[in-house]
Amino acid sequence: MSQYVSTLRASFRANPQLAGIACIVAGMSVILGNDVAIKWMSGDYPIHQIVLTRTLIAIPITLFVLARLEGGWRTLRSRRPLLNLARGLLITVANLCYFLALAAMPLADTMALFYVAPLLITALSVPLLGERVGPRRWLAVLAGMLGVVVMLRPSGSLQLAALLPLGAALCYALMQMLTRRVGAHDSAAAMALSLQLVFLVVSASIGLAIGDGRFAGSADPSLDFLLRAWHWPDASGAAAMVLCGVCVGFGGYLLTQAYRLGEASVVAPFEYAALPLGVLAGFLV
Repeated sequence: MSQYVSTLRASFRANPQLAGIACIVAGMSVILGNDVAIKWMSGDYPIHQIVLTRTLIAIPITLFVLARLEGGWRTLRSRRPLLNLARGLLITVANLCYFLALAAMPLADTMALFYVAPLLITALSVPLLGERVGPRRWLAVLAGMLGVVVMLRPSGSLQLAALLPLGAALCYALMQMLTRRVGAHDSAAAMALSLQLVFLVVSASIGLAIGDGRFAGSADPSLDFLLRAWHWPDASGAAAMVLCGVCVGFGGYLLTQAYRLGEASVVAPFEYAALPLGVLAGFLV
């Protein structure tokens, strides 16, 4: 087993694009567990409580990865702290928009709308990163977009909440542009940890400001998901929050590593690999 892992690492070092593709497919598959759990909890707990709890679980996992896989604590220091802060704010807005959409829309529809992100990443990689995008990469992205259109047909008319995952996709695409920039200087675990720290501060601040539920009671499921009062989770809710933390801890590292190693226009089309799993999860859950 150890020989197999060593061979795999050697292959990834020799071909960073392949490593990026492997990380994005694995990361998107793992992150799906977080999306499913949040969709399941969206009718009972506020989003800021879920995000705060999952972050408290994800941070130790990220520190473990940092210590075991990224060369130890010496790699924790960021050489681009302001860009990492901008990454954290962008992914926080992206998560907020995406999860508020989950409260009002089916999981498969939310994922499908969000998956304009690979197209945006591919398009933005040309002016912002100076990457060259050939016809095969454009075809791969457009094929994924065609799948998105096909997936959206069964749900009928779109609602106002459909704008939320589109906003999430734009923020996510911009965040991955910065990931490619910062990744030349910082380790993936350090970058993932910086995101978790921004999640921690923002979710705790929102909880302190409105966590008593005094603004709750909206008929809109997205607003209610944001404004609902904090309360102690039951056993199933606690298990779902732990699942979120584990998925974000490992999945966030993998997604960061993917765009750190591989060119954005190469990695982005492989995000569509999670779409079939998302349809299945939406049907089952």
